[in-house]
Amino acid sequence: MAHIIVVGNEKGGAGKSTVSMHIATALARLGFKVGVLDLDLRQKSLVRYLQNRARFLSSENRDLPSPTWIDLPEVNPDDVPEGENPNDYRIANGVSALESDNDFVLIDCPGSHTRLAQAAHAMADTLVTPLNDSFVDFDLLARIDHDSEKILGPSVYAEMVWTARQLRAKAGLKPADWVVLRNRVGAQQMINKAKMEQALAKLAKRIGFRVAPGFSERVVFRELFPRGLTLLDLRDVGVRSLSISNVAARQELRDLLKALDLPGVKVKF
Repeated sequence: MAHIIVVGNEKGGAGKSTVSMHIATALARLGFKVGVLDLDLRQKSLVRYLQNRARFLSSENRDLPSPTWIDLPEVNPDDVPEGENPNDYRIANGVSALESDNDFVLIDCPGSHTRLAQAAHAMADTLVTPLNDSFVDFDLLARIDHDSEKILGPSVYAEMVWTARQLRAKAGLKPADWVVLRNRVGAQQMINKAKMEQALAKLAKRIGFRVAPGFSERVVFRELFPRGLTLLDLRDVGVRSLSISNVAARQELRDLLKALDLPGVKVKF
């Protein structure tokens, strides 16, 4: 059985597709077979990233390790029992089509609450939640008081994850390993940054997730998207001398892969 990684939250702009692409491609470069599903049926940012990669590699006559992807299968409404949701069957069929031929299946969720995202979270062996380093995004996980010191209770996304965990328990599955990434963290040590760190540490113990480092805000990620490349591809496409920023970003990716602690994965890049 493939290990299922779900990248999700219910807010756009947190870097889910960038994180998804780098995790999937890093695993492919480590020799694993990786299949991808993009559940954002409108924007399809991850699929477009992969399509850009395929076009670029073809135009340059290059062959780099890459994940594979399929479109989410359609289902015949007549085949869905009355009272059941067709989207549950769509994602189940998509994962089934990928998991027999892959070591990992990565599912990129939309930045909104959808039935597909709900179903994906219940299937996650590892759940990765990128979170911008601000209390605007923190509110997705928990409600806090006015001075950011006291956690008042879980918020909408945390409640959705709790529901997904209950579904996994009923099915006799292990709880998902939930990892919250502090993404787009600023370089300066500001008061808000310290408060975020403290609040996340408190909440992690309360609702059961691990905190891991994500990516800093860097121009290079926007530059890589049109060619479908990742930080690990730069030297292979002729960039012999990496900038200090690019070297630091590669280290962030190493730290992220190590923190995820995926089965059988030893970080060697």
